[in-house]
Order: sequence, then structure tokens, then C-alpha cells
Amino acid sequence: MTTAITVFDVGGTHIRQAWWLRGGELRTRTSRPSPSFKRFPGATVAELQDMMVRDLCDTVPETPDAVVGISFGAALDHHSGIVYASAPLWGEHSEPYDLRAALASRRPDVRWHIVNDVTAALLHAAAASSRSGHRKVLLATISSGIACRVIDQRQGRIPVDGCGLQGEIGHLPAVAELAGAPVALDCDCGKTGHLAAYASGPGIARLARVLEQREPGRWAASRLGLLTADGLGFEAALRRALDERDELARELLDAATAPVAAVLRTALCLDPEIDEAVLTGGVVHGLGHHYRRALMGHLTRQGLYLTSERTPDWLERRITVTGPGEADSLAGAGIAACAGVPA
Repeated sequence: MTTAITVFDVGGTHIRQAWWLRGGELRTRTSRPSPSFKRFPGATVAELQDMMVRDLCDTVPETPDAVVGISFGAALDHHSGIVYASAPLWGEHSEPYDLRAALASRRPDVRWHIVNDVTAALLHAAAASSRSGHRKVLLATISSGIACRVIDQRQGRIPVDGCGLQGEIGHLPAVAELAGAPVALDCDCGKTGHLAAYASGPGIARLARVLEQREPGRWAASRLGLLTADGLGFEAALRRALDERDELARELLDAATAPVAAVLRTALCLDPEIDEAVLTGGVVHGLGHHYRRALMGHLTRQGLYLTSERTPDWLERRITVTGPGEADSLAGAGIAACAGVPA
């Protein structure tokens, strides 16, 4: 195996790239926009896929025994590497796509290793010395999409089902409420009422538009409304409004985190061997301690039956919000490639 591995983290918004050294160091990081359906609304999915393949292949140096690790933001078969769907990249499209074959066809000189981006982030997070004694670790990413994975640290294994999948929670049915009334929103995959429709980055923005429509007076008078009216981007405006303790911004974040709390509550109830639930992703990093406050508020008000009463800090000790770099899909792609993880 070569000493340095080219690694990519392909998400719905950006493609990140770096060199990964077998000792764990990442060097020469770069970032560029992903060829997604939102960036190229007139392109077909086949055209978007071709753009992706060309982008990845053309940026891999032509060196002997080149090895590439890819963290890919999609639901994929971890047995075969076949990509089933990627709502942030390709919208409603769900025809299976052999990404590895397409890459190998264009660059047969490269050894390609592909893992789901959440799997990659989990591999990096689970490798931390502080988690070496854990039985199981759950990692959930809240970004342009939402998914989670659980690894059994005792076996070094991420179990998958017959389709090679695990933890596609972003497309589980979910409910949300704003201004005292239910909300029904469409997910990027085309279905209504999925977790990602409310709790992903785009989902929170959609919730904000609903809140503005339902309570225009409150919105206009709020810090969040004033900041966005002044031209500040929504994500930055939400963070600043939360920093300034804007009540409407807190209400919005509470609505977005409620369905995430419901999934975590259920996971920890069903599998008490999960010693830590790690939250990562652009939304979590962008909102920082505000995100954890909102999430833990739900879990404090409604925790686990009996366990939360008898051991009030049981959930508190198991929920971790990471900072940038602590669960890095780029590093995880390198770990997977170095270990020869097949998918």
C-alpha cells in the first residue's frame, strides 16, 4: 500500500479532497462545489453522475499504484459498493449506480475504495483512544442529508442488512410542529414527512419559511427575521440570532431537533450497549452548543422510561456533539482504504 492515499469526501454541497498519510495525518486539503441537481438544475442524473466521475478521476495524480479512498454521501450497498440513491446530489433518482465501475473504467490504474460518508466519519470517530473501551458507538450526521451508523467496537464491525444498508434514518417517517400546528414538508428524495425534510440543513430552512408564513408579525420583529431581511444568509443569521437568544430562532431549532431526539431516544432504548451517540455534520458544527441544548431539552423533558428517572444523567453522558475534524469523513476514507474495506 502506498504511503499517501488520495481521499475525497463527496457531499451534496462540496467535494473535499486531501492526502491521507497512513499515520493518520491529512495534508493539502481543498474544497470545491459538488455537481448536484441544485447546482445544475437542467442536467439529467446521468450527466450529473458523469460530471462527478470526471471530477474525481481527473484530480487523482497519475502515480504508480495509486490508491483512492472515497467517502460518498449516498445510500449504498456496503457489500458491492452499488450506490442506491443520494437525495442531496441527485434528488428523487433511485436507480442503482455502479460508481466504482464507472471510476475504474475511466481510471483503471487506480485502486478505488468507496464507503458511505457516515461510515467514514464513524470509522474516524471510533478510532479515538477515548472510545477504545466502548461496546458500541453510534454516529449521526446532520447536514444536507441525515443518516447514522453503529459500530460494534468489540468486533470492529458495522453490521448491515441484506441490501448492505444500515442507519438511513433521514428517510424514516417523522413529525414536526410549528406555531402549535403540524407541518408536512417534502424531502429531497421526493417523499413527504421524512426526518431529513425537517431536520437537515435544507429542512431547517424550509421550516423557517413555514414559520414566516404562519406568523409573519413575529418573524418580522425577531432577530432572525431582521437579520435575513438585511441580507445575511440564513445559516449565519440563525446562528447569530441564537447567540442573541432570539426566542423565535430557539423555537425553530426546537422544532427541527424534536424528530432527531425521537430517533436517538428510540435507538438508546432498544440498544443499551450504545455507550456513546456522536453527532456531527454541517448543521451540528454550525450551530454548536445551541444544537445540543435544543436536543438535550427534548431528551430531558421526555427521556427513557424509568432509566431517566432512576439515572437522570444516563442520556446526558451518552450524547456528544463534535467539533470540526473530530469525526472527519476524509480521514475515515483513508482508514477504509488502508484497511481494504470493500464498500
